[in-house]
Amino acid sequence: MTLMLEAAAGRTQATRRRSPAPPTWLVVALACAGQFLVVLDVSVVNVALPSMRTDLGLSGPGLQWVVNAYAIAFAGFMLLGGRAGDLYGRKRMFLVGLGLFTLASLGGGLAQEGWQLLLARAVQGLGAAVLAPSTLTLLTAAVPEGAARARAIATWTAVGAGGGAAGGLVGGILVQGLSWRWVLLINVPIGAVVLAGSACWLTESRAGDRRRLDLPGALLVTAGLATLAYGISQTEAQGWTAAATLTPLLGGLALVAAFLAVEARTAAPLMPLALLRVRSVASANAAMLVSGSAMFCMWFFMTLYAQNVLGYSPLDAGLALVPSSLAVVLGSKIAPRLMRAAGARNVAVLGTLVAAAGFGWQSAMRADSAYLTAIMFPGILMMLGAGLAGTPLAALATSGAAPGDAGLVSGLINTSRTMGGSLGLAVMSTLAASRTAGRTTPVGLTDGYALVFRTGTAVLLGGAVLMLAWLPRSAGRALEKRAAG
Repeated sequence: MTLMLEAAAGRTQATRRRSPAPPTWLVVALACAGQFLVVLDVSVVNVALPSMRTDLGLSGPGLQWVVNAYAIAFAGFMLLGGRAGDLYGRKRMFLVGLGLFTLASLGGGLAQEGWQLLLARAVQGLGAAVLAPSTLTLLTAAVPEGAARARAIATWTAVGAGGGAAGGLVGGILVQGLSWRWVLLINVPIGAVVLAGSACWLTESRAGDRRRLDLPGALLVTAGLATLAYGISQTEAQGWTAAATLTPLLGGLALVAAFLAVEARTAAPLMPLALLRVRSVASANAAMLVSGSAMFCMWFFMTLYAQNVLGYSPLDAGLALVPSSLAVVLGSKIAPRLMRAAGARNVAVLGTLVAAAGFGWQSAMRADSAYLTAIMFPGILMMLGAGLAGTPLAALATSGAAPGDAGLVSGLINTSRTMGGSLGLAVMSTLAASRTAGRTTPVGLTDGYALVFRTGTAVLLGGAVLMLAWLPRSAGRALEKRAAG
């Protein structure tokens, strides 16, 4: 009997070895579909919040937690999700994350009480944190280093940015045409199709070793990032000096410091600290944090400006930003060609400067501005620059890591972008509120929004200087230096 079982196992392994690898385009398509769902759900619920409040009787703070429950779980578990993919399999974690995300979307869409919706959003965020790092690692494992990988990463970047951009439009269509529940239920059929395709066609990959997960490190970094994200979420309602804000911010920093101390002494750390000494990894993540803190705010404040000042409906506001959505896709697709000619660093700097020009133009907004000069053209510049910058930053960060750390680095770049966006939105919201000073007139609101875009211009210019000084010139050189070291 034992011999029969061993023979059967041998045949199974031989069959697996003989199974042809799936087409590269299919792996890229499945990975990008997962990334699109993750990023879409960061913004798609915004236009549905008033309807959710009316239907479920949510309070003002409860309504804020519809967004924050997802964002906090997403940011807090991202590094853990990335390392779990390295150790237990990227395909397995992709399926687990997407399954959690899809089931939570169903639960949120069917929620009858406010707490049920908030719980579903938190589980959605957990699923997204497990799923998101695997989308990039599956892609980079399937596509060899070089121009082909740069094009694949460009597609991944474009789809992710497009998901954030499409949130307002998709949410407006679903809320006005069906109900708020469909901003969550729409994920169910899409998730089911992607799950079925991924289970059939994706192949498994993991780090070469079988070490166990660093549980103390995982608990500390997850608690630290989640606590920081919670503190950031409190700033808009409580202010930066309130105890409700300072306590979680300081507590989160203390937990992250404890995490770093544990990692320095652990034989098999969750995040090898030597990874932060790799120039491409450290610099690309710092650049993503800084640039993301400004660029993430664009969609939020442009939507507010269109609706609260110019009087657009949610659907009209979403349609107004379609040219910007197309621009980010265009920038992401152009980036690989420019990277071959000018190097990843120079393309990242160029994209950041283009985005800064758009932010500067947008800061001249008025309460009676026309669509073309107040939304369309500056929005195109901002998002064209975002697409140009995002692809080389992701390429540099992932090229600087060993294959066994690919999931971790993917989680790290997603964490940098998410935390940068959350921090930027909190700071910018505070700035806008201070300039508006309680005025709800179109002129008063415009003053606050204009200050946000002026501040974003300065942040992006500083980010361009940081990139020029610190980023390696190309992803290829980052690999060469790592190999030499």
